[in-house]
Amino acid sequence: MDPNTTAAELAPISWLIGHWVGVGTGQYPSIEDFRFGQEISFSTDGRPFLTYWSRSWLLDDEGNRVRPLASESGFVRPRPENHLEMQLSHPTGYSEIWYGKVEITGIEQAQITGARAEMRTDLVARTQSAKEYTEGHRLYGLVEGKLLWTFDMAAMGEPVSNHLAATLHRSEEPS
Repeated sequence: MDPNTTAAELAPISWLIGHWVGVGTGQYPSIEDFRFGQEISFSTDGRPFLTYWSRSWLLDDEGNRVRPLASESGFVRPRPENHLEMQLSHPTGYSEIWYGKVEITGIEQAQITGARAEMRTDLVARTQSAKEYTEGHRLYGLVEGKLLWTFDMAAMGEPVSNHLAATLHRSEEPS
């Protein structure tokens, strides 16, 4: 199948396709607040799912990269009636299954100009050496051409609370 062809099933999440870069903030009750840089890629080879990867790094006060933080990869599968499934794997010992729904909030000239995808974990599996993490909630939004996202989690005995949020812009080249 031609990777330049997008499967019809991907139409509700086609707004995610591309390479995104930007800056975010992190916080959690058990850690100090921080700033991070991030790049995310959603791509398709023409089949009815998206391949996803993300990497991030700690930023200093001047915006310079200090050290790598997190990376994750997986797949996003659209399901009937705008439902979503997402599978993620992390090198720190986690695998997750996410379920959610996508909502299109704006279309202009046959292009999606506004959308949101909200997902919650159904399963969090971890290796023996991974830190405790039991639940997650993610929200991705297309707002004025930017990809905004947030991640709330329950971990280390804390209830679900915000951990990460970022604003990303489309980019042509991986950094």
